[in-house]
Amino acid sequence: MAAKRPLRVLCLAGFRQSELGFREKTGALRKALRGRAELVCLSGPHPVPHAAGPEGAGPDSGRCPSEEQPRGWWFSEQDADVFSALEEPTVCRGLEEALGTVAQALNKLGPFDGLLGFSQGAALAALVCALGQAGDPRFPLPRFIILVSGFCPRGLGLKEPLLQGPLSLPSLHVFGDTDRVIPSHESMQLASQFLGAITLTHSGGHFIPASALQRQAYLKFLDQFAE
Repeated sequence: MAAKRPLRVLCLAGFRQSELGFREKTGALRKALRGRAELVCLSGPHPVPHAAGPEGAGPDSGRCPSEEQPRGWWFSEQDADVFSALEEPTVCRGLEEALGTVAQALNKLGPFDGLLGFSQGAALAALVCALGQAGDPRFPLPRFIILVSGFCPRGLGLKEPLLQGPLSLPSLHVFGDTDRVIPSHESMQLASQFLGAITLTHSGGHFIPASALQRQAYLKFLDQFAE
C-alpha cells in the first residue's frame, strides 16, 4: 500500500518573530509531525524594532534571536511600530500588505492543506479564513486550521469578517493556562467563532507545545485529513 502523502501546512509566525526564528521555535512540532505534515513557515512583511511590544514580551514568547530581524503582520498605532493584541487599536497599519504576503505565499508556495498560526499569526490566519469563506478569491479555504495562542483580531476591518457567521472549517485551538501574553479566555473567544472547534490546553505559557500528550492530539486531528 502506498504511503500517505504528508499534509502541507502554511505556518504564520507571531509578532516580533523572524521566519528562521519561527522555524526554530516550531522544531519540536516539526519533529513530532515528521512524515505526517510539512510545515512551511512565513513571517510578517514589516520589520519590527527589537524593543517593540507588548505582544511576545514574556520570557517564553518565542522572540527571534537578537541577530535576526524581527517582523510583524501589522501595527496598532499610526506613528509607532508596535502591536497590542488586547487593546482596541487606533489603526491596523500594514494589514493589507500582510494579507498580500499570505496571498502570495498561497499562490506561489501552495497548494496547502491547512494553516497554522501563532499569536498575531493566528489572528491573521483566522481572518484569512473568514475572508475566504466570504468569497475573497485570494484565500481559498484550507481543509483545516490550527491556531496557537490565538485571539480575535481587534480594529476596523478585522472584526467584521469574523462576525458575519461561524467559520465552518475544522479547527484545533491550542493555548496555555498560564499564557501572560494572550490570556486563555482570548483564545477561547476565537475558538467560539468556529463550528465544532477542538481545544487543546496545556499548563505552560506563550509558545507552541509539542510534548508527547500534545503530539497525540495534533496527530489525531491531522489524521482525519490524511490521503
